[in-house]
Amino acid sequence: MNWQDVIAQLESGVLRAANQDDAGNWHVNIEVKQGILAAFKAGKNVAFSDNYQGFVDKHNLPARQFTPQDGVRLVPGGSSVRAGAYVAEGVIIMPPAYINVGAYVDTGTMVDSHALIGSCAQIGKNVHVSAAVQIGGVLEPIGASPVIIEDNAFLSAGVVVVEGIVVKKGAVLAPGVSLSKSVPVYDCVNQVMREKGAEIPENAVVVPGTRPVKGEWAQAQGLNMACALIVKYRDEQSDASLELESILR
Repeated sequence: MNWQDVIAQLESGVLRAANQDDAGNWHVNIEVKQGILAAFKAGKNVAFSDNYQGFVDKHNLPARQFTPQDGVRLVPGGSSVRAGAYVAEGVIIMPPAYINVGAYVDTGTMVDSHALIGSCAQIGKNVHVSAAVQIGGVLEPIGASPVIIEDNAFLSAGVVVVEGIVVKKGAVLAPGVSLSKSVPVYDCVNQVMREKGAEIPENAVVVPGTRPVKGEWAQAQGLNMACALIVKYRDEQSDASLELESILR
């Protein structure tokens, strides 16, 4: 498949940079990533005009233009959705926010101010991406999986999710949580340490935490490293605290 078809089918939602199998596991679509990289290689830097006067980028990956028929609410103020990104009907994008090529944002999701949806990231239905959330993008290495945020997850202000971490349905990440393959996650409910880079379970409520650094010298200095703590799983009380979001949509 040529890169033109890849970009067009990504934008329409026909193709995705990652797909979920019947068991719920996600797999990277290498052909999509190859197509995006080929588009970058074929692109030439040009100056844009109209709404983007003074900006320079690849001629074949311009910012998308929406109409009311798309059903997307893109609020004025500096947001941009790059060509090759899928944004479903019912998505709200507050300024300034950026959605990069290959990303998939499903219906009912809110992308708040200063939020980044990186290359090939997959965002499910009715997800709240709060202010200053950073969802990492990945094009290379070609086989690396993108970040996955499944349906009904809530990402609070300042959350960072990178390096292909999967956040399962209904999970809540508290303000300031950072997840990567080097950050350990402790499940305080089930009293286990999850493997680094493991997915965040369904309905988990995750808060930032710290743990002591190993070694006598580090302990003498009182040094701690960042970690993430699953402190509960969603219940009626936690769901009620998130209910306001449906009104704002």
